[in-house]
Amino acid sequence: MRSIQLLNYGGETAAQLAETSKPTAGAGQVLVRVHAAGINALDWKIREGYVRDAFPLELPTVLGIELAGVVEAVDPGATRFQVGDRVMGPLGGLGAFADYVAVDEAKLAPTPQGLSDVDAAGMSVAALAAWQSLNFTGAIRAGARVLVHGAAGAVGAFAVQFAHQAGAFVVGTASAANLAYVQSLGADQVIDYRSERFEDLVDNIDLVLAYVGGDVIDRSWAVLNPTGAIVGTSSPEILARTPAGRQGHWFIMKPDAAMLAKFAADVASGALRSKVSEVVSFEDIPAAIERSRLGANSGKVVVDFKR
Repeated sequence: MRSIQLLNYGGETAAQLAETSKPTAGAGQVLVRVHAAGINALDWKIREGYVRDAFPLELPTVLGIELAGVVEAVDPGATRFQVGDRVMGPLGGLGAFADYVAVDEAKLAPTPQGLSDVDAAGMSVAALAAWQSLNFTGAIRAGARVLVHGAAGAVGAFAVQFAHQAGAFVVGTASAANLAYVQSLGADQVIDYRSERFEDLVDNIDLVLAYVGGDVIDRSWAVLNPTGAIVGTSSPEILARTPAGRQGHWFIMKPDAAMLAKFAADVASGALRSKVSEVVSFEDIPAAIERSRLGANSGKVVVDFKR
């Protein structure tokens, strides 16, 4: 089968198209024929060894952390799905950039009618990461002041919607071209991070969601109220950069099939918005990972295996 393997840590050429053996479903697993997979910032961070201490790997390994496809085979111990069922979800590990993947069935949700494989593959990690990071320090409450950095990205866009639905006052940072989009998702205040300094415009923030890197985390301490917290997904270094007496957390998304099924149904019905900004072919995966490293996209880049 086709796969995108990480041969060694490095740049774009470290991830290459390769032929690998088709896996078989183990205990409690289903074998999924992958129809689409999402490109995530974690892909290039893993490729470059940026998070090798947090995610130690045995190389070579197949990249990719989320997928949508069809169940091809079922282990006798797996009972939730049958051959032919459409499924979606995060792997809780690597391997999605391959024609077939053996997945623990507990991590997968059924793909609802009306949601394409491309759209399904583009929302799993983003929706779960947004919900879980938003509620990481406790359930978000109505009236809370939430600042979302990277609000036009796939995770940020879901976070803005979830916070708005909870009744929070939502501030989102994005580029000028994406401010109207972020506002349409429910942000009460939008800030162009290229021309404005957010720390000059907001204060008394209860929760900062840092979905981008750079100096954003260091600058965000100034806008927090005394009991506020920063939850970061961009770098585990936030733990070392948290001042004494402040709350800084590094967040890692965990698969949650029941919650994902709810979010997928909401996207299919239009109650939640999920934006796919680009669809690429399997052969373009290494280049798409590199483009993800070089700049922020509005929405999600998804691989269509049928292209």
